[in-house]
Amino acid sequence: MNTILITGATGFVGGAVVEYILRQQLSSKNQLLLLVRADDNATGLARIIDNLRKFELSDEQLAAINEQSILTGDLSEPENFIQDPRLDHVTHVINCAAIASFGNNPAMWRVNVEGSLIFAKRMAQVKGLQRFVHVGTAMASMPDKDSVFYEGMPDNEHNEDLVQYTASKRAIENLVRTECPNLPFVVARPSIIVGHTQYGCQPSSSIFWVFMMAIKLKKFTCTLDDQVDVIPVDYCAMVLVKLCLAAELNHSFYHISSGEEMCTPFHEIDTSVAKANNTSRIISEYQQISYQEFTGIRKQFKDVLGPCNDKIILRAIKLYGGFAQLNVKFDNSRLLNMGIPKPAAFKSYIDKCVSSTRGQTISELMRVDFK
Repeated sequence: MNTILITGATGFVGGAVVEYILRQQLSSKNQLLLLVRADDNATGLARIIDNLRKFELSDEQLAAINEQSILTGDLSEPENFIQDPRLDHVTHVINCAAIASFGNNPAMWRVNVEGSLIFAKRMAQVKGLQRFVHVGTAMASMPDKDSVFYEGMPDNEHNEDLVQYTASKRAIENLVRTECPNLPFVVARPSIIVGHTQYGCQPSSSIFWVFMMAIKLKKFTCTLDDQVDVIPVDYCAMVLVKLCLAAELNHSFYHISSGEEMCTPFHEIDTSVAKANNTSRIISEYQQISYQEFTGIRKQFKDVLGPCNDKIILRAIKLYGGFAQLNVKFDNSRLLNMGIPKPAAFKSYIDKCVSSTRGQTISELMRVDFK
């Protein structure tokens, strides 16, 4: 029986990976080992179950995980768990754990780079390890504006990272390739992950609030014809598991993305949100304005968005507005060539994202991305 070690299972992507494994009953053929920040296994199990309930798994499905499935530890202090003898029996790893914040989290480099490298070096010593799938981010490529970034292209070193998160994810990939040459290392770089095709933003409101904020303000830094490469978290999870368990892979790097044909224009997001809310589209009132222009209307934010910190809203507009202006697409031909289907279009499940966030303020929804 395989032993699949999953990190980050209390998070958005890691939780969706466990959800997929349990729904597909893969746990009957694969033993799960879940790295969790906790003082003991019972507390760790409770944290995992609490997260998985957001995906509406049944008690019967959740029963496949028990205290023996828990490996307590934290990538910020890997020395506290890397000597656990169970690691020597791991056959597959899906490394989802990271500080995925666009805020200035002081622990980001320690977790995403330093601790992750120590963990990778430990797993490189495991003789029976068949695959180590590492979750990066497509934006780590620092793509050129209005471009299609193909999987065989090198990262654009001439561009600057908009946030430290993307820099940290690129750094750990390069370090592992250099310092762990024997690790069966496969990088999966998802594009922008928003919502779940069945449960909307119930598992996490990450990123979705940005679209709602722009619609409420009727202003943002991009045009309504610009496009965004969005995938649902359940599609991302399915791909990660398939990459992990595939008998053979032709490449060591894959985009998990919408690809050239499935990216969503912002005007379609506006249309879908309006339909879900039974309101009018903003297309006739929408204005593309610069960040500098936003600073001039910051006192209006509370009137439009409700209780909020205008400094944090401005910071969010600067960060996410920078990504929105890129209008970039990420090639996904390697997955398609494997026979993996295209993801569901964002507009096809926006109604679920809207209904699952109804009644919540922008400030409440954005907390997940500024921790």
